[in-house]
Amino acid sequence: MKKPKWVVEKERGKKLEAAETVWLFGLHAVRDALANPKREKLRLIVTLNAQTKLADVIAQSGMEPEVSDPRKFAAPLDPQSVHQGAALEVKALDWGSVADACVSGGDERPARVLLLDRVSDPHNVGAILRSAEVFGARAVIGTKRHAAPETGALAKTASGALERQPYLRVTNLSRAMEELKGYGYFLIGLDGEADTTLEAELEGYHDRPVALVLGAEGPGLRDKTKEQCDVLAKIDFAGDFGSLNVSNAAAVSLYAATRQKTA
Repeated sequence: MKKPKWVVEKERGKKLEAAETVWLFGLHAVRDALANPKREKLRLIVTLNAQTKLADVIAQSGMEPEVSDPRKFAAPLDPQSVHQGAALEVKALDWGSVADACVSGGDERPARVLLLDRVSDPHNVGAILRSAEVFGARAVIGTKRHAAPETGALAKTASGALERQPYLRVTNLSRAMEELKGYGYFLIGLDGEADTTLEAELEGYHDRPVALVLGAEGPGLRDKTKEQCDVLAKIDFAGDFGSLNVSNAAAVSLYAATRQKTA
């Protein structure tokens, strides 16, 4: 029996996704990826200088590096990439399901998750991953379409956090939000025009799971995303939310959501 066209296209998409690789670059990003046992590593290209600086972690990884002339660096990178003489071809990390990261993962601290609605700039997402790691977020969740995938630029901005901070990309953000509600998460959408503040809405939730939902700079949260939130709130004293870079807004929001209440 012939498979329906949509099934064929879905299977083809999965095969293409499985075959995709990412080139990480820069000493810090490459070092952390080499040291990550969960990262599938394929090809390492370095200059002699970079090889010396990464000698310990290269030996630990068991990879055989290809030494390249710095004037004609062999890795297929954008000419503007600041690679510092190191590039590593890898497979994207698999952090598992939303439940794996947001229910089973984490530590004893109250669960915190970031949801990104069409945040597509890799530099913003990289910076958000750094903040998420610092404040102990369970995961950062974006979408497979209209969101930043793993790239060398994202990894370099994340400064190693990409290897340690779960970054999930789901097919449907609304469905992921509903799933989190089912796990007991309280969903707060960040909106500069909201009538209440983030701190006010966090009252009573400092010991409960909270997901913070942020939209892209300019358009902000989509109407459908707003409808899925339990409440919309603005960052106190920030004025119009659009005046805050989304990565800065993520850091401020996580700080507010992770502060422990004192008696």
